[in-house]
Amino acid sequence: MDDPFPEKEKIRSVACKTITKSIAILFGVAMLFSCQPDLKTIETITRVDEGPVESTLDLEMIYSEDGNTRLIVKAPRMDRYEGENKRMEMPQGLQVAFYDSLMNVTSRMSSEYAISYEDDKMVEARNDVVVVNELGEQLNTEHLVWDQKKGIIYSDQFVRITTEDEVLYGDGLEADEQFNQWTILRPRGTFTVETEPEPTPNSQ
Repeated sequence: MDDPFPEKEKIRSVACKTITKSIAILFGVAMLFSCQPDLKTIETITRVDEGPVESTLDLEMIYSEDGNTRLIVKAPRMDRYEGENKRMEMPQGLQVAFYDSLMNVTSRMSSEYAISYEDDKMVEARNDVVVVNELGEQLNTEHLVWDQKKGIIYSDQFVRITTEDEVLYGDGLEADEQFNQWTILRPRGTFTVETEPEPTPNSQ
């Protein structure tokens, strides 16, 4: 005998398919949410730590040649980083003193921030960079590169050099690392410094 309600089977079939799809969707959503903690865990495990591998306070490094102290570098803080960009950062600045064979200071360098690239033997000094040589000549700039391999310092930014009787301005500078011989690449002009005359032996 034929089913007097054939549409019931169709409705039941459609309902079963709908329920099956709904269960599949809910299962997929549940799997997605259940995987999230795992993804976070994997991210945590695989994330590379970009922090310093070593931090030192009140750093003092002495560089010597043939048993003689050549220079001393001091920094309130040093952070060492490894990896492809191996470097030492001195976020609170540095001070460098150069010495002759008799341990007399021949020049000084300081800055409020510095970074040293160990493999390249390069030091990049930034923010209020000051270099003073044994003649009292002073260099002021905001950016200076010290090439330790070549024994030179240079800058491509604004520089000011104060000597005994004049102030020189310009953009860019090249000099030996002790700032004894220097050249301003693009001078802007000079300014004569007025000094008080030295008293004569007969003056009171």
